[in-house]
Amino acid sequence: MLIVMDHGAAKPLVDTVVARIESLGFTPQAIPGGDRVAIGVLGNQGYVDEAPFRDLPGVRELIHVTKPYKLVSRDFHPEDTVVEVGGVRFGWGQEPVVIAGPCAVESREQVAAAARIVKQAGAQVLRGGAFKPRTGPHSFQGLGFEGLEILAEAGRAAGIPVVTEVMRIDQLERVAAAADCIQVGARNMQNFDLLKETGRIGKPILLKRGMSATLEEFLAAAEYILLAGNSQVILCERGIRTFEQALRNTLDLGVVPYLRQLTHLPVIVDPSHAVGKRALVAPMAKAALVVGAAGVMIEVHPEPGAALCDGPQSLDAAGFEALMDELYRLRQALVS
Repeated sequence: MLIVMDHGAAKPLVDTVVARIESLGFTPQAIPGGDRVAIGVLGNQGYVDEAPFRDLPGVRELIHVTKPYKLVSRDFHPEDTVVEVGGVRFGWGQEPVVIAGPCAVESREQVAAAARIVKQAGAQVLRGGAFKPRTGPHSFQGLGFEGLEILAEAGRAAGIPVVTEVMRIDQLERVAAAADCIQVGARNMQNFDLLKETGRIGKPILLKRGMSATLEEFLAAAEYILLAGNSQVILCERGIRTFEQALRNTLDLGVVPYLRQLTHLPVIVDPSHAVGKRALVAPMAKAALVVGAAGVMIEVHPEPGAALCDGPQSLDAAGFEALMDELYRLRQALVS
């Protein structure tokens, strides 16, 4: 439930409502807003009875929020959230951010070269997987904590923040100590214990949409993180699994403007994992910016043909430089 107070309601009236919420065993949540004072009621397992609040002085309106997500919704948080990753700002209406780098950390030389490529071309954040969840157990699984140290070292050398995936709770503290942003991948979107712990860790979280997740499930997953105390969450659309097999996944670009209506959290797009084909990454990245994405995540490898993971969808240095030039010119056209 959302309790909207009269405009200019005095603090004692607000405190009375807060006390009533707590007396019923619920958790009050102050809702920021320029023209209203509102209080969210959290912790309920079902319908919240209006009767205890209906006649309290200063209460203007009682709004029932039936969605399984509240803190991520604009009902509870009308203003856009800006997420900062090593000084880089992600948000609706902010300059779009480009995250780029290899799918997996393979060696110190490979990641250092990738970091130089993406930084020189204008990307703001370096990506790279130290832990790789793979469909088959015989595929390259990443270098683990060694890869994490290599990625962090490359980021420091290039002067660029880094994002990398965490797969298990017992990896979380060490990943948080090395990375500027922690990625929860598509396969872990509904690993609820992991989501709760990322909410307590105090680092920005990049949450990828699950391979078959509805948008309601996607936002409910983000709710776990916010409910645990971390509002610094970036949502990432990376394509979903459908009956179509021509491409790796079906990139659902319609979710970008749709989610902008529903949530204050920024949404970026990962066209590399969606299409799985190098030649299609650039047009889909440009399309993502056209529909208003807060950024894109692009896989870049110094030698895509030798990549141990996702080589067919990775851009080389020349391809990434060309894409960045196209994205710059597109952005100029969109704001002119």
